[in-house]
Amino acid sequence: MNTTTLTPRESSLFNPILIAGCVILLVSFSIRASFGLFQIPVAEEFNWLRADFSFAIAIQNLFWGIGQPIFSALAEKYGDKKAIVAGAFCYAIGLVLSAFAITPGQHQLLEMLVGFGIAGTGFGVILAVVGRAVSDKHRSLALGITTAAGSAGQIVGPPVTQFLLQQMPWQSVFIFLAGFVMISLLALFFMRIPPPPPKQQNDEPMGRVIMQAVKDPSFTFIFVGFFSCGYQLAFITAHFPAFITEMCSVVTPGSVIQSLGVSSTSTLGAMAIALIGVSNICGTVLAGWLGSKYSRKYLLAGIYLLRTIVAAAFILNPITPESVVVFSILMGALWLATVPLTSGLVAQIYGLRYMGTLYGLVFFSHQLGGFIGVWLGGTMYDLYGNYNLVWWVGIGVGALSALVHLPIQERPWAERQPQLATS
Repeated sequence: MNTTTLTPRESSLFNPILIAGCVILLVSFSIRASFGLFQIPVAEEFNWLRADFSFAIAIQNLFWGIGQPIFSALAEKYGDKKAIVAGAFCYAIGLVLSAFAITPGQHQLLEMLVGFGIAGTGFGVILAVVGRAVSDKHRSLALGITTAAGSAGQIVGPPVTQFLLQQMPWQSVFIFLAGFVMISLLALFFMRIPPPPPKQQNDEPMGRVIMQAVKDPSFTFIFVGFFSCGYQLAFITAHFPAFITEMCSVVTPGSVIQSLGVSSTSTLGAMAIALIGVSNICGTVLAGWLGSKYSRKYLLAGIYLLRTIVAAAFILNPITPESVVVFSILMGALWLATVPLTSGLVAQIYGLRYMGTLYGLVFFSHQLGGFIGVWLGGTMYDLYGNYNLVWWVGIGVGALSALVHLPIQERPWAERQPQLATS
């Protein structure tokens, strides 16, 4: 599996491809992180059950996962820019049409389109582009910085969306967000992606590489381990604002929380998602830096273990505005820290040639977890009036992810082939 030959400019850490990729991810994740804020206003307007809109967001996560390997393969076959433009149009059209949806079925159908849009403008395509545009020395850190741009989106998106929701109907907000997606395509003018190297005689076809990876136990462990990441992140993104609004009935006048400008629990919900994003910038960049120096599988196991501890401590103690802030900061530090390590592990083991497609397949597990987390959250809330069971399922799968990363073999696939052939 050959890698792209880099020019001196591309071998540096900061280059136009990295910056443009960060801009596109920032906008894409600003919007994606804001969907939980629509949970209550949409349900209240149409008198829907909590599970109705939750299922729409769950479908969005699932089709994001389905679309990720598809858009990654399209990028590798027809060009990265074409795949990103196609994704942006899916995203914008899905958002605009969602503004006119009046039934749960319509929202759920349109979220398929939005999910494809996130896939085309998300991690699978962008990380593969950035990964090829930097040297081995800088790759892990570059992937961490790019992933952190998605975290920056969580800082910007929820507060801006909450402000817009206070000024106009939610339908108009969807249209505004669609406009932001299209504006982000201007970054492509600065993304001068070098042409792929000429095909070498020893280059293996994509299908054969994918089949080899799927049969490798290490790929299976990575696939299974990424499930809990999607479950936890999607559940919190979709349900945490509503969870906070209901569990924290009031923000105490004169409290530290109110001194930060938070006067209502709905504003606290938006701030919590933004705090996760702030903390995650540091955590993701740090994870990317550590991934260039230490074993990625052990770093991933440690992150999942810490997530399990933080989530268990949060749900076992009284839910207050102060505990929400502490939880948001701690969970944020671990939020997307798994992404540069997981994508870097895929590149390390299977090479860069089809990194986007292989990471897209792994990411499907992430989004399958996201689908279950969001859907289960709405369903369990309607059945029991709380999210307790969903939290504990997330804690359990987090502990499982910590364990399944331990047996992964980090040596490149090509070095292990003779050993596997004789085993």
